[in-house]
Amino acid sequence: MSSPTPQPSKHSKPLQPLWLRVTHWLNAVAVLVMVTSGWRIYNASPIFDFVFPAGITLGGWLGGALQWHFAGMWLFVLNGLAYLLLNLATGRFARRLLPVTARGILRDAWLALTARLSHGDMGRYNQVQRAAYLFAIADLVVLVLSGLVVWKSVQFPLLRELLGGYDTARHIHFYGMAAIVGFASVHLVMVVLVPRSLLAMLLGRSTLRRTTAKEATP
Repeated sequence: MSSPTPQPSKHSKPLQPLWLRVTHWLNAVAVLVMVTSGWRIYNASPIFDFVFPAGITLGGWLGGALQWHFAGMWLFVLNGLAYLLLNLATGRFARRLLPVTARGILRDAWLALTARLSHGDMGRYNQVQRAAYLFAIADLVVLVLSGLVVWKSVQFPLLRELLGGYDTARHIHFYGMAAIVGFASVHLVMVVLVPRSLLAMLLGRSTLRRTTAKEATP
């Protein structure tokens, strides 16, 4: 009797490729550095009637915060470009994040609120996830553009005018920061609720052990 034909491993193809995992975590580090150092920079010249607690800021003083902010900025810009280009070149952007419809977002949001949204297929994003990721990408682009005006207002006069002037650009930059912090907070909550998503981003798969053909054969 011939032996059974070995079946391919269920997780032979990673849910998240290595390049995506590397750029994802580098982006996370860059955003964390820019947000916390940005809070310290904001404290030096607040635009609202509050400041951030010094203990959650980065840099120690204005000059140090600016150095950290620029370091995070260059890491984010270079790594973010690699992230976008690789997503576009591999077709992953269109495959994972499109299409998005208002009806689909409302449907999946309702399923999530009623605890009926399936998370069985970690390789497929639901409509709410797609909309959230597209929003985060757009928000980060707005942060970069408004940040350029805040940093080099004289050198980017057209961009400054498009954003409504220097003071308006500062407000846009602040609101963009608040939006990305909100996105990250919800993202972390979802990771706690669906811990397999963290494994996929760390290991490329949603299980600790890789199923082999020998183990799969009864």
